[in-house]
Amino acid sequence: MQTPLIDLRNIRKSYGGGDTPQVDVLRGIDLSIHAGEFVAIVGASGSGKSTLMNILGCLDRPTSGDYLFAGENVAQLDSDELAWLRREAFGFVFQGYHLIPSASAQENVEMPAIYAGTPPAERHARAAALLERLGLSDRTGNRPHQLSGGQQQRVSIARALMNGGHIILADEPTGALDSHSGAEVMTLLDELASQGHVVILITHDREVAARAKRIIEIRDGEIISDTADHDPSVQTSANSGALQAVDLRQRLVDGSEASGAWKGELLEAIQAAWRVMWINRFRTALTLLGIVIGVASVVVMLAVGEGSKRQVMAQMGAFGSNIIYLSGHSPNPRAPMGIITLDEVAAVAALPQVKRIMPVNGAEAGVRYGNRDYMAYVGGNDTNFPHIFNWPVVEGSYFSDADEHSAAAVAVIGRKVREKLLHDVANPIGQYILIENVPFQVVGVLIGKGASSGDQDSDDRIAVPYSAASTRLFGSRNPEYVAIAAADASKVKEAEQAIDELMLHLHNGKRDYQLTNNAAMIQAEARTQNTLSLMLGAIAAISLLVGGIGVMNIMLMTVRERTREIGIRMATGARQRDILRQFLTEAVMLSVVGGLTGIALALLIGGVLILSEVAVAFSLIAVAGAFACALVTGVIFGFMPARKAARLDPVTALTSE
Repeated sequence: MQTPLIDLRNIRKSYGGGDTPQVDVLRGIDLSIHAGEFVAIVGASGSGKSTLMNILGCLDRPTSGDYLFAGENVAQLDSDELAWLRREAFGFVFQGYHLIPSASAQENVEMPAIYAGTPPAERHARAAALLERLGLSDRTGNRPHQLSGGQQQRVSIARALMNGGHIILADEPTGALDSHSGAEVMTLLDELASQGHVVILITHDREVAARAKRIIEIRDGEIISDTADHDPSVQTSANSGALQAVDLRQRLVDGSEASGAWKGELLEAIQAAWRVMWINRFRTALTLLGIVIGVASVVVMLAVGEGSKRQVMAQMGAFGSNIIYLSGHSPNPRAPMGIITLDEVAAVAALPQVKRIMPVNGAEAGVRYGNRDYMAYVGGNDTNFPHIFNWPVVEGSYFSDADEHSAAAVAVIGRKVREKLLHDVANPIGQYILIENVPFQVVGVLIGKGASSGDQDSDDRIAVPYSAASTRLFGSRNPEYVAIAAADASKVKEAEQAIDELMLHLHNGKRDYQLTNNAAMIQAEARTQNTLSLMLGAIAAISLLVGGIGVMNIMLMTVRERTREIGIRMATGARQRDILRQFLTEAVMLSVVGGLTGIALALLIGGVLILSEVAVAFSLIAVAGAFACALVTGVIFGFMPARKAARLDPVTALTSE
């Protein structure tokens, strides 16, 4: 005799045990079903027929006994292999329809083919053809709540046939339908049986069961009657055009199928995630709020920190980050202060590490204009002053080399001096001021720089030709100090070392001079600003953590709300990794949308701050880092709910409310 397609041998199923009383639901079921049969399993509520259906459909495992499918024992299959078998061999038609509420009729029908790795065009065409065959061609885009009960049941039948539907398991398919719709569904099942599908009908209605060729009655977990026992021809005369059994050996190469399936599954997961987010817009918005605020806070805080750093660094750099100062120094309290001569200045200027050099002969001096008196720093400089100190003029011009050679009594005043002495003069150029009672003509006004620290304001100064300062004001040719611009701003230390070696040689080994530079101070300030930026970013990142906890909470709620959907997906062939991917994708989608919205909000806030003249500097690294953190947050906090969903028992999930 032909090998049965399904062969159950002494199948038992018990629940409980241990600390709870054991309940025996199935008590030694022996049952054989051949290809092409139309079988009805009849029994009252609680008789065990639904449990038997779950075991037949590989949704549940027996406590003991053997389940042979096409002659091979499926008891050894793991959960993913059972999912493969459900996907390839079985199609479920449930009393409650069990359609995914957020998906259209077409999308519900296509679901088994997605997990089977069927190409999109092929599955779209097959789903549309099945729906047309079942009279639903004009309802493909409708969601379940837009369909009648009979239409929903036909959608579930189409879904059962999507991957071939060798075995149709129909659990009370007419129980929730009116008589007309019920008759239509039974007619469809008759047609499927005549086409070679195995149809196993689970029902308590004997009139419905009478449509089957073979009727099996179950009571208290045991088969009490089987029409095949009295008429063996019921099995042997099964449809000669029956569909061939699924080859279980094919599951061994399931990996090759999966490699092509993941793309379709991922796309479907993204689409499903977006649908769920859109349907629950208000809840999604509240969930996103934490991530949006977190990302925006991180980006804005880091931008403000970076902007402040750049502002401070630019301000300090304006005073010369590559400038070295050389001045006389007393090696000990009793020794005289060293003197820097112009000849030594010329020697230092010849070093390759030196780009520009300028002696400065200056001191605090009294300045008068009209009846106004003021104390300012007056420095005798040469024409290198604007270049070394990066200090241009905003009115008039700087004095020339000719002025320097002729010791001309001309002056370029700082912004503070302009405000204190000449604030009521529309054009200060050409005006005369008295410096230590010596008249100097104003030829230019320096741009404002402010102060590099809490000491004297740098705008509180006057620049005059070095020769004029030496002969007209201070009576000394030797400079007070020398400003040296290093040739390479990144090698200030090397330049300082070269100058030190030369000066030590010129001073016969006596270190009665000192070299200082702004680089160390600028670097220290940069480190301080970096630390401040990191601190601000860390504080803002706390809100990202809070947003991640919100994602986890909402995903746990989603898993609870959609437990039945998880069961439906498992019944149609979804593996644990498919369910994990589905819910992890939703968590990642939340994080991606929240991250992008947070970045947009941060840029908007940054624009407002810039208009408010707050120093803001957005960094691509900071923006990308904040977005990456949001993404990682979604993955980390979404993994636990996703794993919980993937580990649900299919039967428990399907029967959940």
